[in-house]
Amino acid sequence: MEARARRRPGPVRWLLYAFGRGLPAEHREWVLHDLTTRTWPARQLVRSVVQVLPFALVLAAVLPGELWVRVIAVIGGALVGMIYAVAYLYETTEHRAIKAGYPRGTLQHIRDAAHAEERARAQARYNERYRREQLPPGTE
Repeated sequence: MEARARRRPGPVRWLLYAFGRGLPAEHREWVLHDLTTRTWPARQLVRSVVQVLPFALVLAAVLPGELWVRVIAVIGGALVGMIYAVAYLYETTEHRAIKAGYPRGTLQHIRDAAHAEERARAQARYNERYRREQLPPGTE
């Protein structure tokens, strides 16, 4: 596969992308980068905030009651929404990758490859600490 430059979408396309719309094929590499870069969880959470924010503002403006009660209610609802966003983080990004034309599992494969050495070192430390041969007492 030949390497092509990632083309970032403009603000309007990014906003539509944040709300779940797919991007044209010219942004395919950028989508893969967006979903696998080191900061991919933070990026997804920012998209979730962008999705919730307009509705939260409208609700805070139109709900009856005192301002502080409306604001607290909206913040509570937004927090519940963010809990769901975190709970479905992997599934949401996987769906975005499929929309961009990547086969299921591509993101996990790329993320695993990026951290393979780190995981191998952690496994070696674990094996050294917990899986070494049990020596008879007093022979260490």
